[in-house]
Amino acid sequence: MDTSAANNEEDMDWNVDEVKGDHESDEHWELRRNFLLKNKGSYPKLRLLSLSQVFANHEFLGCRYPEETMQLVAELSAGIVEEYRTARQGRLQRTFVKASDAAERKSKGTTPQKS
Repeated sequence: MDTSAANNEEDMDWNVDEVKGDHESDEHWELRRNFLLKNKGSYPKLRLLSLSQVFANHEFLGCRYPEETMQLVAELSAGIVEEYRTARQGRLQRTFVKASDAAERKSKGTTPQKS
């Protein structure tokens, strides 16, 4: 894995706000932007952009990556992600149900048990 520090002007002199994705909500962008700003200059631009997407995918979608990558992203996101995670705890949580289970409950007229 290439973890070399940024070593050229392009890696240091770029506008973080120019990489916001059209699909990113303000909340998601703010968290990813903070990740980028905190770590800008520590890694080559393309590497940092990739790590920021791994960070976002993990936080927002629950994606998993190789352990070494997850540890690196955890280190790079320290001090950024804690407030977001605390705020998220009070929100409505999604529950995923197999389609076959949902169909069975619907046909029987039953509702899922709360845990």
